[in-house]
Amino acid sequence: MAVADCNSSGVVATVRNIDDTGGEARGFRVDVRVEGEVRAMVDDVVRAFGRIDGLIHSAGILEGALVPVDLFEEETWDRVVDVNMKGSFLLCKHVAPVLERTGGGVLVLVSSGAGVRGGSSSAAYGSSKGGVHGLSLVLAQQLASRGIRVHALCPGSLDTPLKLEVLKKQADLEGRRLEEMRAGLGKPEGVGRVLAFLVSDDADYVRGTVFTR
Repeated sequence: MAVADCNSSGVVATVRNIDDTGGEARGFRVDVRVEGEVRAMVDDVVRAFGRIDGLIHSAGILEGALVPVDLFEEETWDRVVDVNMKGSFLLCKHVAPVLERTGGGVLVLVSSGAGVRGGSSSAAYGSSKGGVHGLSLVLAQQLASRGIRVHALCPGSLDTPLKLEVLKKQADLEGRRLEEMRAGLGKPEGVGRVLAFLVSDDADYVRGTVFTR
């Protein structure tokens, strides 16, 4: 398994965790906003493993939470869209031909209910995740004839650092307790099991967008 992220220490920790639990992984650093880095990372993975069978693309940031659209900074918008949407495009662009050469495979893009079903604390985040979902729909049709299955996964509200940062702001504004607001969040491990299923051969009959709680 290949693990790639711009956070080198996070990559090392994730690889160690996989190895310690009986798996086998190698880490790679990449900034998904930079095409040259994405291309080089994909080449490095192919050199290390000989092939790529599937991609789970989950790189994403949330900035500008609770900021009204008329006060939203352009720089914040650009940062979020570059990571969330442009990053998804670049990974698909460079992984798709590798999948085709090895007989097909799976692309899973982590989107969100935000921007798909409506509602987000950030105009940029919701818009970017709506764009990721749209990209998955286009690629699902475009790549099907090349033996590539494409999904968007839209997780519910999860107990992650990204979500907790938003909840802390909401709790301060509304005078509520963070732990009370946190109680209804889902566990990331549950979504992880869904992702593992989607990139497996067992999901061959699954198509389109998958929502989780």
